[in-house]
Amino acid sequence: MKSTEKTQEKNGKEKSSTKKVNQSAEGLKELFVDELKDIYYAEKALTKAIPKMIRNSTSTLLVDALTGHLETTKAHVKRLEDVFETIGEKATAKKCEAMVGLLKEAEEIMDETEDGVIRDAGIISAGQKVEHYEIATYSTLHAFAQSLGEMDAAEMLMETLDEEKIASEKLAEVYETLQLEIGNYEIGNYYEEEENSDATKTMVRKKQRSI
Repeated sequence: MKSTEKTQEKNGKEKSSTKKVNQSAEGLKELFVDELKDIYYAEKALTKAIPKMIRNSTSTLLVDALTGHLETTKAHVKRLEDVFETIGEKATAKKCEAMVGLLKEAEEIMDETEDGVIRDAGIISAGQKVEHYEIATYSTLHAFAQSLGEMDAAEMLMETLDEEKIASEKLAEVYETLQLEIGNYEIGNYYEEEENSDATKTMVRKKQRSI
C-alpha cells in the first residue's frame, strides 16, 4: 500500500514538473515571438530612416557605409520573415518604442548640428546606438532560439548578429578618418575666433584714440 502511494506521489511530482517545463517553454516561445515582432518593426523603420542619414552625410566613406548597411538592413527584414516562417508564425511587426526613440534622436542630431564633419560625427553616434541596440537584441534572440530548439532560426539570427557587428565596426572606422578633420575644424574655428577677437580689440583701441 505504502509502495503504491509513493509511486503515485512520484508520478504526481513528475507530472507537475513536466507541466512547469511545458509552461516555461510556452512562455519563452511567446516572448521569443514578441521580440521578433519588435525587431521586425525596427528593421523596417530603419529602411526608411537610413536614406535621410545618407542625404545628410558629407563624408564619402560614411555615405558608402550607410548605403551598404541599407541594403543589408533590407536583407535582414527578409531574413526575419524567413525566421517567422521557420517557427510557424506569421511575420508581424510590433511597434518598437526603443527604435522609435533612437531614430527620433537621430533626427534631432541632424537638425541641430552644423552641416559637414560635425553632423557626420553625430550621424555616426546615432548609428552606433542603433547598432548596439540591434546587437543586444539579436544576441538575445539567438539564445532564445537555441533554448527552444529552433536551430534553423538560431543560425539565421546569428548571421544577422554577425552582420550588425560588422556594421558597427565600419562606423567606428569611418569615425577614425573623421578625427583629423574634426581636429582641423576645431583649430580653424579657434584661429577664426582669435582673429575676430584681435580685430575687435583693434577697433576699440582706434575708438579710444579718437576720443
